[in-house]
Amino acid sequence: MTDPETMTIEVNGFSTRIWRKGTGPKLGFLAGFGGLPRWIPFLDELAQTRTVIVPSLPGFPGGDRGHTVLDSHLDWLVAVREILDQAGLAGADLAGSSVGASLVAEVAALWPASVGKLALIAPFGLFDVNNPPTDPWAQRGDAVPGLMCADPEIWKALKAPPVGENSVEWPIEQVRSNEAAARIFWPLGNTRLEKRLRLIKAPTLLLWGEHDKIMPRAYAETFAKGITGPTTTQIIANAGHLAELDQPTEVGREILAFLDER
Repeated sequence: MTDPETMTIEVNGFSTRIWRKGTGPKLGFLAGFGGLPRWIPFLDELAQTRTVIVPSLPGFPGGDRGHTVLDSHLDWLVAVREILDQAGLAGADLAGSSVGASLVAEVAALWPASVGKLALIAPFGLFDVNNPPTDPWAQRGDAVPGLMCADPEIWKALKAPPVGENSVEWPIEQVRSNEAAARIFWPLGNTRLEKRLRLIKAPTLLLWGEHDKIMPRAYAETFAKGITGPTTTQIIANAGHLAELDQPTEVGREILAFLDER
């Protein structure tokens, strides 16, 4: 696995990491809960036929402390829009997972001309009192890996410090990413996104892990019914909430096939 090209942009006075790898039409990806402290196989799958551009969200790994100046949901959406523009993703196809997928959906709703097709993996943003999501911030730390992935060891490996590295910054950065997500989505991941789903006109692929323990599968139907543009839903076998970690090849292929459809 070769390393991606890394560049840095500045938003609201804080640096944000941008990864770039591959050739072909641009595809932006916003990571899920916990962010991406390292490059993952799923992104290599996408980079086979796409130029994959992965901006870090404020406060997430690679996103410095940019979350500390974002005081409202609107602040977050404007910052994400600016990051996407600076990353060269204006008008491009966008994919996202979990918390990142919710922000991708918001951008598509508020600035429809700024996106192409959408691929959303188990987005946050909705809440049904009769079928509530699991609140990840209310869980014991040792329970989180099993909530994020069908195979908890995959999450643990993602979050493990690099071999031979003994930096105090690594664990601080991981905790900071949870704090940043909480500033957007706490409590219960509810941003009342259902009020804006009708504004999404872009063709949309919804992907849900078969064993998602965070977002109930019924929410896929809510998204599909709410989005105005054409939608397709795929359930990923043997995958949890972050299906791209459990099944990187299958999720990557589903997204590429959808993006290549005429």
